[in-house]
Amino acid sequence: MAYHHNPCFFLLLLIALSLASNYVIQAEARHLLEITLPELPKPELPHLPEIPILPKPEFPQIPKPELPELPKPEFPAFPKLELPTLPKFEIPSVPKPELPTLAKP
Repeated sequence: MAYHHNPCFFLLLLIALSLASNYVIQAEARHLLEITLPELPKPELPHLPEIPILPKPEFPQIPKPELPELPKPEFPAFPKLELPTLPKFEIPSVPKPELPTLAKP
């Protein structure tokens, strides 16, 4: 059996819950403003030992290998293709339509 509730009931329930939750949050914020926290001493960081700087490694120079030149391939010459010409079609001119003149009342 299906339950049919009035939509107004859900609206009132939503409003009541939102008002109740806002009151709790405001009360907590008020209590937080009244609380005084003790001041804690700032901790000092321990002194870290200095890291020695390592020398940069030197790599030996490697000579570039000489590569033999490759022969360029020869491609056969292709004949130049021409597009066929299309006949030009004449578009007939359409007469401009004229509006009929209406008699002034």
